[in-house]
Amino acid sequence: MNRKSDHDTRVCPVEIAGVLDHSLRRLIQNPRKILKPFIKTGMTVLDLGCGPGFFTIEMAKLLNSGGTVIAADLQEGMLKKVMRKISGTALEQRVKLHLCKKESIGMTDKVDFILAFYMVHEVPDAEHLMREMKSLLKPNGRILIIEPKFHVTKEKFAGLTEMIRRNGFTVKRGPKVFFSRSAILTLTY
Repeated sequence: MNRKSDHDTRVCPVEIAGVLDHSLRRLIQNPRKILKPFIKTGMTVLDLGCGPGFFTIEMAKLLNSGGTVIAADLQEGMLKKVMRKISGTALEQRVKLHLCKKESIGMTDKVDFILAFYMVHEVPDAEHLMREMKSLLKPNGRILIIEPKFHVTKEKFAGLTEMIRRNGFTVKRGPKVFFSRSAILTLTY
């Protein structure tokens, strides 16, 4: 049986969330630059594994005044960090927080776009995750998966994209993101 090691499925702890939200990161992984081609006013978008909201906030801004961001994370502490950022702002009306279950996303809302940034390698069953994301996607919806090169080798990413194809997706090269591998997924009809 091919089991992932604990290291492969370890979730980034809340205690080091500041590293994920550092202003220097904005220079090398600019959320607006990465997400602008994918997010339009009126969409429902899912920031899966949102962490402290580094991408969530920009997603909400890109929606202008119409649409919803579902900030989903496995850790309640991360969602509390997002809530602190949006509390009392106009963004509070556009961001919905969702606590994922240990073995599933655990939601039924249909979405136009899903961002899975640096989180697929943390999931023990990526195939189950793909099937669940597929069930959440509206027709013509897209998924952007971005994985870190320091955790996901070229070979592992190729294996991931092949598994994704087997699960009914068309896979295209995603945007260039510093020290990352990315793919855009659309449903195959």
